[in-house]
Amino acid sequence: MRFFLSIILCTVIYSVSLAQTYTLDHYLEVAKNNSPLLKDLGNQIASNSVDSLRLLAGYKPQVNLNSGGLLAPSIDGYGYSGAITNEHTLNALLAANQAIVSKKNLNAQLETITLQSRSIGNSSKISEQDLKKAITAQYITAYGDLQQFKFNQEVVDLLSKEEDLLKKLTQANVYHQSDYLTFLVTLKQQQLQLLQSRQLYKNDYSTLNYLSGIADTSMIVLQQPDIQINYPPEISSSIFFRQYKLDSLKLENNRLLIDFSYKPKINIIADGGYNSDFMGQAYKNFGVSAGFNFTMPIYDGGQRKMQYRKLSLQEETRQNYKAFFNVQYRQQIEQLRQQINESDNLLNQVDEQIKYSDSLIKVDSRLLQTGDVRIADLILAINNYLTIKNLRTTTTVNKLQLINQLNYWNK
Repeated sequence: MRFFLSIILCTVIYSVSLAQTYTLDHYLEVAKNNSPLLKDLGNQIASNSVDSLRLLAGYKPQVNLNSGGLLAPSIDGYGYSGAITNEHTLNALLAANQAIVSKKNLNAQLETITLQSRSIGNSSKISEQDLKKAITAQYITAYGDLQQFKFNQEVVDLLSKEEDLLKKLTQANVYHQSDYLTFLVTLKQQQLQLLQSRQLYKNDYSTLNYLSGIADTSMIVLQQPDIQINYPPEISSSIFFRQYKLDSLKLENNRLLIDFSYKPKINIIADGGYNSDFMGQAYKNFGVSAGFNFTMPIYDGGQRKMQYRKLSLQEETRQNYKAFFNVQYRQQIEQLRQQINESDNLLNQVDEQIKYSDSLIKVDSRLLQTGDVRIADLILAINNYLTIKNLRTTTTVNKLQLINQLNYWNK
């Protein structure tokens, strides 16, 4: 009796702690906001925007203030050669440098950063799907535990009610003491199962909070997850295939950058200020100068063809991965659809079996009041009911997990 009272006390405390409810959307939103990975990827995209501005700024005129001085004394003819050092010099120049680059070359360099940002953005979407899948899977698991706990509570309540009646009938010699003890053992087993299911829900719910980045040890009721099947889009618009397109664009852009690296390069330079060796009229050594640098690649040992070859190998690798993933993708989608349909069929049969098991228990309960049912038959009916109800919970959770896996590919 003390054990039974402790069960009731735990249940009451547990029910009070489960007064508040949360939905799946709540955890998905919290997990998304707390994810350091998604924040990191967002910052990387913002950083690439800064890199684009830096690249543009780098092709604007670069102006620097340069200054330098030298003193190389010569004593009694000992010292550095004055023809080389000029003995003492001083310069203070304002220098400007302007690189001449074609618009196509500049656009190709900007495209490199743009494609990198698009790739990170696509990775962010995939990471968000990964997070959503993980949170949803854990939510479904915890929700299944909660349903199992509620069912075990229902069974304990039923058995407790029958136990009171059976005790009175046993005292009236309608049933044997052994029958009552057999039934009591079944009740105690279900009370233990109730405690185990509570602990399982507590653990899985804590894991859900952990994955979501929530620092909370309390437990609440999880609402039934509203998970509908969202079939994947066309492959051409799927984020999982978009990366292969981006990789192809990157390779094409890299080929353009290689071509531009072998184009002539020219820089225009100019400076103005003071530059003197103090050998003459130093106060007149203010002036300006202008010029240019020109570079024309002629021969580099065939490195250009080698770089083309590397790009070709990377493209071949990209196509191999894409073709393999395409087969896996289609096979997995079809397999998940079949498994969901099989779960639906199984649930229909389970629901029909539950009706029969429930009806049998009700009949046995009525017969128990008159002492016209064997306790062994009643226990067997209850165990069958437990088995089929557990099967329904397991199948329902499994179906929701399959839908979650299928919905993972719907972006």
